[in-house]
Amino acid sequence: MPLHTLKDEASSTSDDESNGFTPRSFPLDLSLMEHYERHCPPPERRFNCLIPPPPGYKVPIKWPKSRDEVWKVNIPHTHLAHEKSDQNWMVVKGDKINFPGGGTHFHYGADKYIASMANMLNFSNNILNNGGRLRMFLDVGCGVASFGGYLLASDIMTMSLAPNDVHQNQIRFALERGIPAYLGVLGTKRLPYPSRSFELAHYGILLLELDRVLRPGGYFAYSSPEAYAQDEEDLRIWREMSALMELMCWTIAAKRNQTVIWQKPMTNDCYQEREPGTQPPLCNSDSDPDAVYGVNMEACISQYSEHDHKTKGSGLAPWPARLTSPPPRLSDFGYSTDMFEKDTETWRHRVDAYWDLLSPAIQSDTVRNIMDMKANMVSFAAALNDKDVWVMNVVPEDGPNTLKLIYDRGLMGAVHSWCEAFSTYPRTYDLLHAWDIITDSPSLNKILKF
Repeated sequence: MPLHTLKDEASSTSDDESNGFTPRSFPLDLSLMEHYERHCPPPERRFNCLIPPPPGYKVPIKWPKSRDEVWKVNIPHTHLAHEKSDQNWMVVKGDKINFPGGGTHFHYGADKYIASMANMLNFSNNILNNGGRLRMFLDVGCGVASFGGYLLASDIMTMSLAPNDVHQNQIRFALERGIPAYLGVLGTKRLPYPSRSFELAHYGILLLELDRVLRPGGYFAYSSPEAYAQDEEDLRIWREMSALMELMCWTIAAKRNQTVIWQKPMTNDCYQEREPGTQPPLCNSDSDPDAVYGVNMEACISQYSEHDHKTKGSGLAPWPARLTSPPPRLSDFGYSTDMFEKDTETWRHRVDAYWDLLSPAIQSDTVRNIMDMKANMVSFAAALNDKDVWVMNVVPEDGPNTLKLIYDRGLMGAVHSWCEAFSTYPRTYDLLHAWDIITDSPSLNKILKF
């Protein structure tokens, strides 16, 4: 994942070299996935130019139809359809690419897989949001993000994460479909999300980093042969994985067929009862679990705050009440409930005015993917909740790290430096919102659709 757009050394045509990709990384430790992380290229290897659309580019298909089909000409990378044909990721049909809803772990459809997970956890009516208690999910190695796309119907917001790897443009397909997604990888750096952000993490192998971003009582869903196969190698991996989970104080909440779901503890009790010298260790008291931008992962377990330990959880209201409820971590920034409520009301009026200005010149269904470049308390995105849009809320890394307030309100975002390019592909956002932010970054034109 890049900081600036570079020429694709694998591309043979100059017309395509700036359209289909994000920057190449330098040769680094492949075993740690470091080569898929962001790395700043020297100035002479950066593009500082406007990026044109590919020949024949079409206005994207509108949501919700776009969840199931996109124009092939907009993302002319159909090799993934052939490579994953046995898993129903995508199918090329004429001038469109269709998405049947399949995935690596759910060949027969994400909807059935989601209902099965809810049934495993004994949630009422097989609905995975559990009455609004589960709102924020992280899908690591998401493919074309069908899992996250189908979860939207259950009022679940999923950060779908995948690198620009051998499968290339997975995230680009997701964003073209109108599904929230982010170009990223579990490598050597922390994910750009604060601690205690997600109620459920789906897949991923760097368990201590997933532990950091999971909320008290959060779930880790893992679907893989290791969970059910009986051959010697899979059994060995399962034993080692289970032993590590036990040391991390995770317990099995449910196990069926190829899927096992672990649950993180609600309090610090288990951590404090571990024998001295137990690995992995607890993080030092001076280690900030919310420091994320460019910060290396730590091989340790972050304990809960005194508040979370006493309340036996995050203290968050179920969705949608949590959108307008003062977040428990509001006081970390010296913000009062009154300030929060005034900010929420102010942006509600502003967004109403914005929406009126868009009409009738710009139809509301032409806007789906929105970015707020300086989200603060995320009241701009909260005011859009009744619209058919989603917002990537960006918190500049040189200001107050209010990202945890964003996740506590049931919305998503990432920390970023606007001196660098955002981790996405060209033409992936319909609208950029800039409040109290000045930048001359050429990347802003790159990520807007035509």
